[in-house]
Amino acid sequence: MSSEAVAARVPLPFRVGPRTVARVHRRLVRTTVPLEQAIAGKSLTLAGLPPQADGYYLRAVPEGQVASLGGGSGMRAFVRQRYPHHYADLGLGYEAYLATFSAKTRSSLKRKARKLADRSGGTLDVRVYRTPAELAEFFADARAVSALTYQEKLLDAGLPEDLAEMQALAARDQVRAFLLFVDGRAVAYLYAPGEGATLRYEHLGYDPAFGEWSVGSVLQLEAMRLLMEEGRFRWFDFTEGDGQHKRAFATGSIPSVDLLLLRPTFGNVAAASALAGFDRFVSFAKRIVRR
Repeated sequence: MSSEAVAARVPLPFRVGPRTVARVHRRLVRTTVPLEQAIAGKSLTLAGLPPQADGYYLRAVPEGQVASLGGGSGMRAFVRQRYPHHYADLGLGYEAYLATFSAKTRSSLKRKARKLADRSGGTLDVRVYRTPAELAEFFADARAVSALTYQEKLLDAGLPEDLAEMQALAARDQVRAFLLFVDGRAVAYLYAPGEGATLRYEHLGYDPAFGEWSVGSVLQLEAMRLLMEEGRFRWFDFTEGDGQHKRAFATGSIPSVDLLLLRPTFGNVAAASALAGFDRFVSFAKRIVRR
């Protein structure tokens, strides 16, 4: 292990779908495995655990590394979720990227883009934002769209209101943001902060009034085209979790887990076991409902 890390009080939610019904807290060192490291197959090196910390909260850990992380440390490992970690290779070039889609999906996306272009006077109005000044413009329009979305109204998961952080990333050329306009009004946004050669899929939202036009998918495809033409970034990280949108636009995936690695105290084991038991109950209830 390397030098000692910093632990913070982390809420661990009991969730039913996207809704949180309760939380327990533990002092944890949080680490996310960078996409580039996962693709390269490099093993995760854990920083030293501070004496007051309960353990680690590790995200996007390739499944093949789970067994080795707790080995010999006396820590207890608890898997919070399993998922394919989707990503797209921006180095493919746009035509080669399109070729990764099935013929049906490719035709559907092109049809949706053409339909919206016709609605917009013949061309799609997609704008990209890179600099601190441009991010201020993006922020005003994107926040207006975000306020209309179910993510913000129901889940408190809309576009963050921290413009200063966005501009700080822009000053380091570590962010790309996109807006889709129809009739001069923003109807969809995509916000992707970066690290190194990787952009992260962090926030996508659209005006529900334009849901039938598939504006989120149209914007995502145009954003991928623009990023590939620019050539600044190599990878687009769709982050943890699965979903149709991520599967559709990804070019690859890595079987991954979010992992709690805890000191084997009674409180830690009880909390993690309660979380695992709750997750199993929710999963069982979902299967019953589907049947």
